[in-house]
Amino acid sequence: MAKAGFGVVIVRGWVKVGSFIFIAPLLGMVLGNLLMIFTTWLLRKQPLRQINLWSRRLQLVSAALYSLGHGGNDAQKTMGIIAGLIYTSGHMKTFHIPLWVVLSAYTAIALGTLSGGWRVIKTMGQKIVRLRPIDGFCAETASAISIFMATHLGIPVSTTHVITGAVTGVGAARSVSSVKWQVTLRIVWAWVLTIPMSALIAAALYRVSLLVF
Repeated sequence: MAKAGFGVVIVRGWVKVGSFIFIAPLLGMVLGNLLMIFTTWLLRKQPLRQINLWSRRLQLVSAALYSLGHGGNDAQKTMGIIAGLIYTSGHMKTFHIPLWVVLSAYTAIALGTLSGGWRVIKTMGQKIVRLRPIDGFCAETASAISIFMATHLGIPVSTTHVITGAVTGVGAARSVSSVKWQVTLRIVWAWVLTIPMSALIAAALYRVSLLVF
């Protein structure tokens, strides 16, 4: 918009992306809540020690599925933007995703998670709801299902939005009071402010680049 005005915005594409900013966390919340209720009912007669043991083992599967969904959706956004820039600048004759772009995107997202992701993990696992192994399994599974559905439909979603909804849904299934709603509200406000702020910063950087280059 800073370069060519509002006319360059494809409204149809924004409807899909914008609606799932709200649908994705709600879907994660509903699935997390239902999965937690079903799992709790299914294991109601099992001893807690056995539940924790098997939940930790199953979390290896649910975490792997969630990670696969994360790479299958989030990393694709970066690949698409990079490949699009290469194509429009004339460095690519036919549009495709080069292997080096794929490897770069996955490496960057992995290093980013490794270097700073622990802060997000701490918020998800301790500050919204104090998760038990069974809670983590349900939240990760619900998130993975939600992300796979969105990816199948070709809709980019934030995996952080989805897992936040799933964790909140799992906690609400235990009791509404177990969810720290003030933390959840802060996260939602961060979502709301991030999009216009990133747009303003991008527009400002574009204007500065015109002066510099």
